[in-house]
Amino acid sequence: MIEFEYWWLLVLPLFFLFGWMAARVDMNQLLNESSALPASYFKGLNFLIKEQHDKAIEAFIEAVKSNTESLELHFALGSLFRRRGEVDRAIHLHQNLLERPQLSDLQKTAIMVELAQDFLKAGLFDRAESLFRTLCGAPSYQQPALRALLDIYIREREWQRAIDTARELELMSGVPFHKEIAQFHCELATTHPDDAESHLTSALEVNPFCIRASLMRGDKALAEGRHEQAIQAWKHIEHQKPQYLGLVASRLLQCHQAIGRGEEGLALLKNWVQKYNLTSVLNVVYEATLVQNGPRAAAELAREELAKRPSLNIMDRLLQALEHDPASAPVDLPMMKKTVHHFLGNSRSYCCDQCGFKARHYYWQCPGCNGWETFPPEPKEQPLR
Repeated sequence: MIEFEYWWLLVLPLFFLFGWMAARVDMNQLLNESSALPASYFKGLNFLIKEQHDKAIEAFIEAVKSNTESLELHFALGSLFRRRGEVDRAIHLHQNLLERPQLSDLQKTAIMVELAQDFLKAGLFDRAESLFRTLCGAPSYQQPALRALLDIYIREREWQRAIDTARELELMSGVPFHKEIAQFHCELATTHPDDAESHLTSALEVNPFCIRASLMRGDKALAEGRHEQAIQAWKHIEHQKPQYLGLVASRLLQCHQAIGRGEEGLALLKNWVQKYNLTSVLNVVYEATLVQNGPRAAAELAREELAKRPSLNIMDRLLQALEHDPASAPVDLPMMKKTVHHFLGNSRSYCCDQCGFKARHYYWQCPGCNGWETFPPEPKEQPLR
């Protein structure tokens, strides 16, 4: 036992010595690598931090001239060119890199990734697609390449290829794309009306909660004079996502009226207002009440709803009804309407949950971020301040 303890007393200092030597070697290597980088590289980083992109580009160009063999410096410069919209310079830079001899497979793949992004940024979708297709053969970049291809097919409105690519991504990544695939089928139903029913059926098979497919199925039935089938298609939305009923409320009431069942349709909408508290459905009910039962009935409806929840939209409806009934209208009605319209006109809009893009009309695909079904079905109303 005594010999064992003495042995460790001899070994422990050696461990400390080896650790100190390894640290010195690592530190020297780090210092050597840092000193090998040109000073303009660090200047470029400093300009990037300060978001002075023009000066950063100048610094990185100088750094690349000083160290022509560094791919990382070239990638940084190419990325800056892309961000500044100088895509031609980025393409030229990365094409020259690809022509270098003795590149490893990994280096070639990295350069092709940058070049494909250049083509995508420039809108050269055919050339970007060709490169991304090649990159699908690189295991480390297969999924990003497929996602880029999906983006290209969506931009080019090649919906069947988008469906095939999304399914491939689903199998590879395990991430569901049923919402997007259903939307692609709806797009195909729009562009291929002869096969519309087949595509809408496929959309609902992929995503049973695809509101757009139910809405389009109802529109198709109405266009063909099949009123009852149209009504059933639109009513099905209540079993999918009732918050979307406002998108079909007006057409559903008109369809009921066309076959002499207007009261039944209005009663259905009133029931939806009570169950789901949807402002867009209430607007349709109010307009129908004003036409069928007169301004006093419409004003009473607006008062009842206003008592339940303060709203500029409902207040506007009340003032509209009072305007049609001069005997009940307050003296200051024009000024009140002007005030409400001022705030209401600037406050009601659909707002994308993903990027915040605001629109006066509902979109299935956000024009800002290209996300699908990112708009809430009811426009948002800001409180009066």
